[in-house]
Amino acid sequence: MPVPYPSIRPARPGDEESLGRLDRATWSPLHSVQPRPQEPHPPFFGERSGPRDHLVAELDGTVVGYIRLALPTPLACNTHVRQIQGLAVADEARGTGVGRALLRACLDEARRRGARRITLRVLGPNAPARRLYESEGFAVEGVLPGEFLIDGAYVDDVLMGRPL
Repeated sequence: MPVPYPSIRPARPGDEESLGRLDRATWSPLHSVQPRPQEPHPPFFGERSGPRDHLVAELDGTVVGYIRLALPTPLACNTHVRQIQGLAVADEARGTGVGRALLRACLDEARRRGARRITLRVLGPNAPARRLYESEGFAVEGVLPGEFLIDGAYVDDVLMGRPL
């Protein structure tokens, strides 16, 4: 039986609860430098990122993923660059192309917003994410060795980017 292709759309304010739930469910030290989320849970959308900064993936009307696209800095000389600042896919949707569909839609959205370049940061041990990014044209542009101490281990911060 073929796997359905996800629909990708801009996030809406009403997505906040489902995106927050997804974010907490997919939290892992493999990709997050933040501590495990504790109750009470903060709002998913905040001052620095709102619905406009997110694309959402749905399968059969259920939110199964998101990607966050933002300006990397507030500097006017840096507005030609966008940065992916989060990508999450529900466990039950992994391996079905949701992450790739979100990434491709994000590249299109960055172009639509006038970006000429896109960057991201990924933790060194996160091999599945690194393979996905590399397969979509991202290259390692720098490594900050031992940048984070996570669960007692020093972890590299890998900087990746690509032209649009």
